[in-house]
Amino acid sequence: MQRVVSQKLKRGLAWASLAAAALLAGCGGGGTSQIEPFAPTRAIAFGDESGVILSSGKKYTVNGLDSTTKLVDCTQSPVWSQSLAGGFGFVYPQCNSAFVALPQGLMYAAAGAKVVDVSDQIDKHLANDRFGPRDIVGIMVGVNDIVELYRQYPAVSKDSLINEAKARGKQLADQANRIANANGRVVIATIFDVGQTPFGQREREQQTDIDRAAFLDELSAAFNTAMRLNIINDGHLIGLALVDETIQRYTRYPSLFGFSNSTQAACLSNVAPQDCTTDTLKADAIPSQWLWAGDTLLGPKAQTDIGNLFLSRAKNNPF
Repeated sequence: MQRVVSQKLKRGLAWASLAAAALLAGCGGGGTSQIEPFAPTRAIAFGDESGVILSSGKKYTVNGLDSTTKLVDCTQSPVWSQSLAGGFGFVYPQCNSAFVALPQGLMYAAAGAKVVDVSDQIDKHLANDRFGPRDIVGIMVGVNDIVELYRQYPAVSKDSLINEAKARGKQLADQANRIANANGRVVIATIFDVGQTPFGQREREQQTDIDRAAFLDELSAAFNTAMRLNIINDGHLIGLALVDETIQRYTRYPSLFGFSNSTQAACLSNVAPQDCTTDTLKADAIPSQWLWAGDTLLGPKAQTDIGNLFLSRAKNNPF
């Protein structure tokens, strides 16, 4: 019996040794990692005003000011696209304060953009360029679609509008898949529930036929669900930034996340959204503690947090 056990033990050790050798070879040996960290060579931003940097350096949030000149300092209050690019050491030409000779950020996001406009933005890129495996592409769009659909109620039924929201979510997924199939690497965001925005809350107060904020929530959820169901879902080409869940936590438990106001817009309503700065806020507004900058625009802290979501997904997905 002892001899049989000894032989089995020897065979087991031999197999274990071979398995260990194979694992080491698969890892590259010498302590190298099996999966190399994703190292993009440029960042590309598609979407709406949430990710925009204008040629003036202004953004659609609470713009920070230079303490000496009192002019907008585009390096302050970064929007999500900046955080994504900056995490890899890239800047956009629209905010190149270090005068980088060849900025590695491409900005296609535009104010007022909807899903159909992202298709045009991608067309514009492909007219003179391509996507590659070292391109990190960020996409956030859909809020303007939801507002557009919502404004068609009650002339158009709720069910019809919800179905159209689903269709637009699928259209967005198709565009993300289009980039992935062209060999780009994509991080795409869900949209926050528009019913939770200052716009949605005001609609609830002013329109009493139905719960308007709840309807905006339904439209937002329909859009997000359709988008998520239709994107390529293997993790190697597309990553998902769950903005909806993040903002939902902030609106439900604001104080736990450092917010003192999660229902009102910090910027004065008589100031153009891109012109909002730390000098054009409501009297009691604190930019770092107010969730919203405008009716459907995120404040600086939320923008930074969402940018970190994008960056984390870009760095942790097996691209």
